[in-house]
Amino acid sequence: MKGNVLFVGFKRQRNSILIGGGIANLRSLRMLHDIFGQDQVSETYILDEDRKRPLWSYALAVCLFPFNYHNGLTPKKVKAIIRKAKDYDYVFLSTSVLGLIAKKLKQSGYRGTIVTHYHNIESIYYDAQMPRWLPGRQFVVGCAEHNDEYGCRYSDKVITLSKRDSDSLAKRYGRKADAIVGVSMEDKFQPVDTTIMTGKRPQCLFLGAYSIPNNEGVLFFVQNVLPHVDVDFKVVGRDMDKLKQENACMKDVEVVSNVPDLRPYIEAADFMILPVFAGSGMKIKTCESLMYGKNILASDESFEGYDLDTQQVGGLCNTAEEYISRLHYFIEHPISRYNDYSRTCYLKNHSEENTRDTFRSVFENKKSVET
Repeated sequence: MKGNVLFVGFKRQRNSILIGGGIANLRSLRMLHDIFGQDQVSETYILDEDRKRPLWSYALAVCLFPFNYHNGLTPKKVKAIIRKAKDYDYVFLSTSVLGLIAKKLKQSGYRGTIVTHYHNIESIYYDAQMPRWLPGRQFVVGCAEHNDEYGCRYSDKVITLSKRDSDSLAKRYGRKADAIVGVSMEDKFQPVDTTIMTGKRPQCLFLGAYSIPNNEGVLFFVQNVLPHVDVDFKVVGRDMDKLKQENACMKDVEVVSNVPDLRPYIEAADFMILPVFAGSGMKIKTCESLMYGKNILASDESFEGYDLDTQQVGGLCNTAEEYISRLHYFIEHPISRYNDYSRTCYLKNHSEENTRDTFRSVFENKKSVET
């Protein structure tokens, strides 16, 4: 495809362990490279993990939140992006917390095409992520909400991960997504022994970084389910050691933090346990579980945006009783640790190859499409 693209990211991540947003941003970059050619895509970032942020920048961020400059974004950086954008046919905003840039670009007379990618409805995401007691949380949530609105109002094209988020944008700001491109991941699956059965004491794994929705899900399972089932439960995720330190009920739970490769832990699990009850967008951990062909016991929120039969992947569980019942059943009736249906769902709907055409449609001025 002809044209060049300026990819605007919030934070460059070279060496850090990637989680949800970081994984989705890498997908977007790979697809842009495939569509336009790698030499036609340039990247610019609001923050760079290679540079330590000075303390004054945090103080400045606090002062700028009420003016809708999200943490790290400043008027100076916005002006620099506007100057740079003049040389590009497309500006791709990798997250809607950068919606202010879309507004400023339009106001400056930018003639190219602005595309904003919504990983979540960010106001919903930040409202769920931030403690109620945190001073100034209303300014952060309000900043996210204004940027969500600016992304809708001033972007030429809008991408969401799920129909739920597209409908939410329509209800809040009067605009649906131009394309719904569901979560997808680069395929890292390696062949496994499909004859291994789940054990009488199943290996259960929660995958996720330290955050309020993830923490609440883990504590729900530990306090309400684990005492009633004979399973091994392990938690793996960035900074999850803090959750163990903060909660006495976690003292006997194995927690592994900040590992560079999740694959060995996922492959060893009989069941992925994903009791997340709040949030927006789609859960990357669910896609990763499908990619590795795992049995999944998860909530409505964790399955949001996924078109699949929850019984065939393992089970839909929104209450402690449902988790207990399903685990008791599988303890008495072992199944293959490798779930072919899960793997098939990934290949059909959530591989990067499957979602690339829908992503490409955004740049071909086709009608809105869903995948």
